[in-house]
Amino acid sequence: MDFLLNPFVTVLALLYQLLGNDIVLAIAAFTVIIRLATSPLLLQQQKSTEAAQMLQPQIKKLQEKYKNDREKLAAAQMELYKEYGVNPLGGCLPLLIQMPILFALYGAILYGLGSTPFQVVDMSRRFLIPSLDTLIPLNKTWLGLDLTQPPVFGGISTVSTIAAIALPLLVMITTWLQSKLTMPPMRPEDKDNPAAATTRTMTTIMPLMFGFFALSFSIGISIYFIVSNVVGIIQYTLLGKAHWNVLIPGLGSGVKALNGTAASPEKQRENDAILRRVTDRVDQMPKGANPALAARTSAAASKPSAAAKPDAPKPSGSKPSNPKKK
Repeated sequence: MDFLLNPFVTVLALLYQLLGNDIVLAIAAFTVIIRLATSPLLLQQQKSTEAAQMLQPQIKKLQEKYKNDREKLAAAQMELYKEYGVNPLGGCLPLLIQMPILFALYGAILYGLGSTPFQVVDMSRRFLIPSLDTLIPLNKTWLGLDLTQPPVFGGISTVSTIAAIALPLLVMITTWLQSKLTMPPMRPEDKDNPAAATTRTMTTIMPLMFGFFALSFSIGISIYFIVSNVVGIIQYTLLGKAHWNVLIPGLGSGVKALNGTAASPEKQRENDAILRRVTDRVDQMPKGANPALAARTSAAASKPSAAAKPDAPKPSGSKPSNPKKK
């Protein structure tokens, strides 16, 4: 993790120096940089989520057709995703990539601020710019709160107590707002869809989980969460991806609803043709066969094998071999 941690500590210290030794501004600026750098991953995640939701009507038809055969249902869904060029894991991979970045940022805040004497001493070897050594130790106090520690209620002043209460609340509110704005609008067919119900349940669980993190981990991480959520809301709004009409009915969001207009007859015929191709391929697969293996076997069977090649014709001038004498 040092290959991420050391550059993060260096950039945080450099921002701290450039912003007048204000650690909160340094964390906020660092968060904006990280958020902008990971924007392609977040947009890919949003794109995969919307594409998967657009396929829900076709998936529902497959579920009705193969309701008694889970293997063929799984194979049909894989084929459907392949036909439309949708990666079912596209929404998860960006999150997995961001996790090491989040851990490195958490470590950068702890090491950069020096939550323990060992970290203060160890910090100098992590700087990729040697001249930053003169900044040690960085000021880690803000509004009477130690940014390396979890929020403490009933602090040394009323301001610190208010800040300790407000930060976890702001983490929960901004997390919920970002989740709500980036979630596609509810469609009638989503009422009986378990996947859609799970996604909407996460809109409630995620803010509570991040609020718990804000109470359990350093205050610097809370600042990161708040700034990251606010930047995300601004990004999605500017890109026309924020569904403000979900929160404020009648307000145009600039987002083209996934179910706003019925599919044209040509598009519906194309979807029906793709669905027929998928079901035809799946119906031809033997029951219990692995879909990928079956596809490879079918492709291999279409090629003539070496053993099946006809014998080469014999030269016209060749003589038949002598029969075996009795």
